[in-house]
Amino acid sequence: MDELEIDAVAEVDLDDPVLVEGLPGVGHVGKLAVDHFLEELEDESTLVRRIYSQEFPPQVSIEDGVSELTCAELYAVSVPDGRDLLLLTGDHQAQTNEGHYLLTDAFLDVAQEFGASELYALGGVPTGELIDEYAVVGAVSHEPMLAELEGDGVEFREDEPAGGIVGVSGLLLGLGERRGFEAACLMGETSGYLVDPKSARAVLEVLEARLDIELDYESLDERADEMEDVIGKIQEMEQQQQGMEMPTDDDLRYIG
Repeated sequence: MDELEIDAVAEVDLDDPVLVEGLPGVGHVGKLAVDHFLEELEDESTLVRRIYSQEFPPQVSIEDGVSELTCAELYAVSVPDGRDLLLLTGDHQAQTNEGHYLLTDAFLDVAQEFGASELYALGGVPTGELIDEYAVVGAVSHEPMLAELEGDGVEFREDEPAGGIVGVSGLLLGLGERRGFEAACLMGETSGYLVDPKSARAVLEVLEARLDIELDYESLDERADEMEDVIGKIQEMEQQQQGMEMPTDDDLRYIG
């Protein structure tokens, strides 16, 4: 296999589509968001490209006993009364710095091929603690986008996220700007410890406003409830551990 291979699965006509990226990252926020898009817009979506690369982990996924080589996928979505979309999803990011550049260039190539000039990279920004209110933090490639996104509830904070944005989400802004894309990264606050459906919903609600799309959140809310149960059990275990008396030297003495 070559270093990079792009399979043209289908061809569709899209009207000024928007590229939306959701690959795995902090809290799986971006991937959850794009996968929910695909779930809700399944009838309007078409798999158009599979991108294979030696930069992905050397493995296959298995579904019902059948293997599929690791890849990234792009779906075209014709949205009634809304903006057409190109949705980028996958189970992995690249394993090297060079691979991130290689794959991001390939994603942008496909986006330009379908006529996209605007993109949104989705992800999470870690807080290091469990939270109740989920803000969406943003970064943009062009300053005029700041006011537009602030009007949709996105927060822009000085020097945050600390250390910048790494991986495909960051490079889509940097390389996208060099190609003339209007690019934004939307990052839902998340603890960073667990898969976070609530953070994904916060990001999706911003996109609903930006793209004039309505989504149903029942399935995502069910996942959020499941995670709340997990968090509750973790907190209960922590409280039990804090309430336990520390063992004495006599307790720790080995009796043979």
